[in-house]
Amino acid sequence: MAIVTKRIECKGETLLLTNQRAVFWPQNDMLILSDLHIGKTAHFRKSGVPISSNVLQKDLERLKTIIAYFKPKTILITGDLFHAEFNTDVMVFKTWMQQFKHINLILVKGNHDKHAFELYESLNIEILPHSLKKGPFVFTHNIKTLVDGEFYISGHTHPGVLIKGKGKQRIKLPCYQVTHQQLILPAFSLFTGLNTNIPPNLCANYAFTDLSIFKV
Repeated sequence: MAIVTKRIECKGETLLLTNQRAVFWPQNDMLILSDLHIGKTAHFRKSGVPISSNVLQKDLERLKTIIAYFKPKTILITGDLFHAEFNTDVMVFKTWMQQFKHINLILVKGNHDKHAFELYESLNIEILPHSLKKGPFVFTHNIKTLVDGEFYISGHTHPGVLIKGKGKQRIKLPCYQVTHQQLILPAFSLFTGLNTNIPPNLCANYAFTDLSIFKV
């Protein structure tokens, strides 16, 4: 798995966008990601939809590789760590997390994070119900109102961009969306859709593939 980075400057801070759906903040040794939706595949299987359990395994393998690459002291998740009810996927994640007891894990809760407090406590996750203010950034799951002077890092919308090629060829790619006040993260889980409804001229889009990351 190749990890490719794109350096951007926000509010005087350096952020490294990666082609693996996560951002590294070197100044704070912090890995930032959103929308893992752990439990989603098991939820669909329980409903009779034949989704492979390999989907979760691939997400966790990718996260492990990113952790080994950046060696963060803290992992900050801007919402939707989990997806639905307590299920086998959540148990898999709980076991998987045992190898990273040395890393601080912070979750700013999203609309899907509805598990009982005891689960988060057993995973040693610091829970924040709405937002986290750290340095020049406000971390939250979804922005409804932008406050002047603040810079927000969020998730929730699963941003993507539609790229048109020759001969009416089109491809949808996940992306980071950046404005003067906001960085919207792509969903970390591969088992998510892409929202391409935000006009490209309203933000800078950094799309990525398995081997590259580039500004559209």
